[in-house]
Amino acid sequence: MWCEPFGSKIDRTNSAKMRSSYSTLGRWWCVVAVTVSLIVTNVGADEHNHMYEDHEEVVLWMNTVGPYHNRQETYAYFSLPFCVGAKQSINHYHETMSEALQGVELEFSGYDIDFKDDISPTEICMVDLTEEKHKAFIYAVKNQYWYQMYIDDLPIWGVVGKEEDKKYYIYTHKKFDISYNGKQIVDVTLTPERKELLRVGAKIKFTYEVNWKPSSVKFEDRFDKYLDPNFFQHRIHWFSIFNSFMMVIFLVGLVSMILMRTLRKDYARYSKDEEADDMERDLGDEYGWKQIHGDVFRPASNVMLFSALIGAGYQLTSVVLCVITFAILGELYTERGSMLSTTIFVYAATSPINGYFGGSLYARMGGKQWIKQMLMSAFIVPALVCGTAFFINFIAIYYHASRAIPFGTMVAVTCICIFVILPLTLIGTIVGRNLDGQPDYPCRVNAVPRPIPEKKWFMEPAVIILLGGVLPFGSIFIEMYFIFTSFWAYKIYYVYGFMLLVFLILIIVTVCVTIVCTYFLLNAEDYRWQWTSFMSAASTSIYVYMYSFYYFFFKTKMYGLFQTAFYFGYMALFSGALGIICGDSGVLRYKSLCAKDIFQCKD
Repeated sequence: MWCEPFGSKIDRTNSAKMRSSYSTLGRWWCVVAVTVSLIVTNVGADEHNHMYEDHEEVVLWMNTVGPYHNRQETYAYFSLPFCVGAKQSINHYHETMSEALQGVELEFSGYDIDFKDDISPTEICMVDLTEEKHKAFIYAVKNQYWYQMYIDDLPIWGVVGKEEDKKYYIYTHKKFDISYNGKQIVDVTLTPERKELLRVGAKIKFTYEVNWKPSSVKFEDRFDKYLDPNFFQHRIHWFSIFNSFMMVIFLVGLVSMILMRTLRKDYARYSKDEEADDMERDLGDEYGWKQIHGDVFRPASNVMLFSALIGAGYQLTSVVLCVITFAILGELYTERGSMLSTTIFVYAATSPINGYFGGSLYARMGGKQWIKQMLMSAFIVPALVCGTAFFINFIAIYYHASRAIPFGTMVAVTCICIFVILPLTLIGTIVGRNLDGQPDYPCRVNAVPRPIPEKKWFMEPAVIILLGGVLPFGSIFIEMYFIFTSFWAYKIYYVYGFMLLVFLILIIVTVCVTIVCTYFLLNAEDYRWQWTSFMSAASTSIYVYMYSFYYFFFKTKMYGLFQTAFYFGYMALFSGALGIICGDSGVLRYKSLCAKDIFQCKD
């Protein structure tokens, strides 16, 4: 038995009266208390180590209930007038901070279930269907409410009722078929049965039964039944990977041609110009990227924001790579809240990366207010996430939904930002400024900016920015469908190998597209390449967000203010984070794009 870093586990014993829950701030006290409890009670079975002795109690947790088409609009299971079993209730707080953020509301069912002990149909309780309870059940059946439960951390779903011939029925009997292998539970199946007509004044009896049977399924494979290989490994998925890979080959070839052939011609022309005398040079046609060598290293406008976004991009890229790797190696999707907990931990741990790259870039560009820049770099992403989440939280509170974030969780997130992310970002900024903060440009920057000549409309930065995101989006939009479906529908995403490959393809495509866009911009003698290169790659997020509108209206049946605000709010965050990652990949290192061997200057 153990306690997780962001929360506490429940102390299960043979006596229901001895069960208790622990505060999320009491991690070490939890360890001590659990150890003492095990010594005193001499209990070896536990729902968190998934080992049970014969006749050992198995806890059924009730989680949430909500409309089927609005997956994120969930409410506490007992917000509907269901009744609790006869057994003593166990008060349960959020086990982890990620569960609190995801709206997990576990409550003890009161069902008497023991390991390997079959239970014949047994009455849970009797409900007098008053007018208020009748309306609640009618509303739930009309909106196709489903509920979720957990046994031994295995999720179970069931439907509340059914509509037939404009009459509304509720399922009153829950049949649990539980399979075990040795001392471990490997499968749970719920079958709702016995329809009862909903009418005011009726007395509805809720019952349940449990059937145990041995199974040859290994414990390590028990989550496979929730996965859908036919959906995620469909040939269209493989075709999209192949299509993106061919796009990478094409773009790499295009970039190679531009850098090898076009630049070679430019070098030959510039070498000829240098050999000519002043009279011939003045009469010659001077144009191209070489003419702006005195301005190309000019700092970007709004240096502080630019460097903060670059630092945040490096951090987010590191987080994505780490979390995908952990998901591939550790199968994080099998444990409730593990993916979000890992993401929070990795994001906090990688804060020095943000400080290092953002702080060093700001110093090289001549920035003086480095503390202000460090604060912006540290909080630009958390501020956007928390601001969006807190706005949606007000709507969730109004709806009394389980997605409402508890105040204690808000305080915990704030403490992580202030006491973990901020100090680590400060350390990274100091290291970056000292190790990589000195400008080493091969050319002196002109005191007076060079006038930017007129150019064709398709060479304007705004047009380049809009066109730059088309190909990167084209390389990932099929994967976006699978990711959206796993988050907004009832699919569990598990093909993280595909995700890693697509992410690497996205980075390569973004880099290639940005190099091409930057070359054409500089060749038009426009030295405003920093923001253009960033935004031309980041514009991928615009197309992703536009695709989210298509997905919402044509691929889902979501409805209501809460679900709509939740969907478009968090899709805006997802698109924004993707844009920062792509923009950072496009810019690369500030001093790497304008390499010394390209801009060779004479003092």
